[in-house]
Amino acid sequence: MRILIVCSGNAPNFDVRLHQAFIYEQVEALKQLDTSLQFDYFFIQGKGLLGYLSCHRALLQQLANQLYDCVHAHVTMSSLLANLQRRVPVITTFHGSDINVPKLRMLAMVAAFLSYRTIYISQQLRQKAIYKGKASPAVIPCGVDFERFVPRSKVESRQLLGLIAHKKYILFSSGFSNQVKNYPLAKAAVELLQDSSVELLELKNYGREDVALLFTAVDVALMTSYSEGSPQFVKEALACNCPVVSTDVGDVRDMISDIEGCYLTTYEPQDVAEKLRVVLANPTAVSSRECIRRFDNRLIARQIRDVYQQLL
Repeated sequence: MRILIVCSGNAPNFDVRLHQAFIYEQVEALKQLDTSLQFDYFFIQGKGLLGYLSCHRALLQQLANQLYDCVHAHVTMSSLLANLQRRVPVITTFHGSDINVPKLRMLAMVAAFLSYRTIYISQQLRQKAIYKGKASPAVIPCGVDFERFVPRSKVESRQLLGLIAHKKYILFSSGFSNQVKNYPLAKAAVELLQDSSVELLELKNYGREDVALLFTAVDVALMTSYSEGSPQFVKEALACNCPVVSTDVGDVRDMISDIEGCYLTTYEPQDVAEKLRVVLANPTAVSSRECIRRFDNRLIARQIRDVYQQLL
């Protein structure tokens, strides 16, 4: 079975292993699970609806050059492009950056209607969707590479990353400029701590190996987002036994509600600061890894393969 993955390739100096890591790692897990599955990528170069649609001819050319059993499109805009052709069935995964945006929700409805099957990465996203798909939609989160994201010695991880041994580090969930991630709230909360030994780290321009090291080097992972689907940041932190403080977005509540040492917050800086203060006062690893085994990429790959095989 041959599948064409359609997703954005718009990031500067684009590298699928970095900028679309959750898709790349899902594909690699599928390859390891079933060697009969073959994959190619089509990376969209262009932003906005017109930018995506401008890739239509190139996509048709790739579909003409190679026989595919299905196209697996990630997010609404990729799905709309993929569904402009009706020869190869399209499976669409909705990730949250589409369903969570009101002005894109109608486009997501169109994409779901045109797609052969739909996948939502969380139950919360599925419930938000106006039209969920012709067949019963699947709820399959993106998985975590449990062989890469593993607990390690904090001392050794800090040495490898060049971090200061005595400082208290808080890892922010993204680059500071990403508006959806709500950096101003994180900044305000850290300032309320009034502790010069605390530093807020920006998760930007790191390779995947260094990201895995960061989760074992810092004292807490902080997410203050306005919206999420099923955030990889939280899952990867938990796989490394790193404490998480997060606003109640996506399926974070389901992930951390039963894990001692992890906290949900409101959007009040004082509340975020208080939860951070509690974690930083007891900078030890949490016992979270075994609580999220259901997100192991190898288990997720089996669920994705089941969706593919329904096409046959």
